[in-house]
Amino acid sequence: MVPTSSEDSPDEDGDRSAENRRAILNPTSGRADHVERVRDLAAERGFDVVETERAGHAIELAERAAADGVDLLAVCGGDGTLHEVVEGLYDADSLDDVTLSVVPSGTENIVAEHLGVQSLVDGFDLAETGETRRIDLGVAGDEPFVMSAIAGLPAEASAAATHDLKRRFGSLAFVIGGVQETLAFDGLRVAVEADADDAALEESTVEDATGDDGITWRGEALTVLVGNLREFGSEGAPADAEDGLLDVTIGERMPPSDAVAETVAQRLLGQDTEHVTTLKASAIEFEHLGGDPVTFSLDGEIRRFDTVAFSVVPGALRVRVGEEYGQTG
Repeated sequence: MVPTSSEDSPDEDGDRSAENRRAILNPTSGRADHVERVRDLAAERGFDVVETERAGHAIELAERAAADGVDLLAVCGGDGTLHEVVEGLYDADSLDDVTLSVVPSGTENIVAEHLGVQSLVDGFDLAETGETRRIDLGVAGDEPFVMSAIAGLPAEASAAATHDLKRRFGSLAFVIGGVQETLAFDGLRVAVEADADDAALEESTVEDATGDDGITWRGEALTVLVGNLREFGSEGAPADAEDGLLDVTIGERMPPSDAVAETVAQRLLGQDTEHVTTLKASAIEFEHLGGDPVTFSLDGEIRRFDTVAFSVVPGALRVRVGEEYGQTG
């Protein structure tokens, strides 16, 4: 059973010097110039290092770490590498046995930023000195996610930002992909249903309904964003990842000229926009009324669903955080 307390007491942390430590290193993340530095930092702090060799390999390495009794697992890569590690621990039913320390080396390191981790050195330092927090874990179907699950335009833009493009242009790759995909994207007709408990809906200009069983939103959407650690309606600020709720933002379909400006502002600059509906809930059902599977980005990893149920596991993930954890930008 996953505890719901937000942080561990000193007794639960125990003697960190006695921890069984391992680092999972993605050697191709970001600009792929961090490998030797990570190996040096890991050796200084007593971490064994294993490297990923292909997509999905971090899932296997995380399962192996759990089986080997690893207590502290450093994740050296971007958001996608972290996603795979969490998926491996989730599949092995070992989330409560392993504490994660994020060591950012990807093109986009949004999770690390929201956890208050600033650099490679910071990630390893916080492994030893950082506070341990228990944060919620989102689940899409049977796959966990730490940060967010996104359908619609941002997912298409993420898919368009190829590894080669990201290596050449860094974060600019997402701007390039975002503008290109906005011009071509037709939108989605969707239904989003949220449980009644703790669900709240703001004003919307499209068809929606609120009843005893919860909230139903139906309409033409440019995007549907389900955030756990990341909030999409407040200038990219971190969501409360310890409240047991998911933050949902629905961007309405609009004329192409407006869509370009508002989508770039919302997705890439983290700014509030006018044509959005927001709600919070612990369980959400998504259905594409068009029938065909749509592209989702789960922490940057591309998946396709026509219908999917979202849920949250409160306090499931043990992570080391920095002093800026939970602060808005």
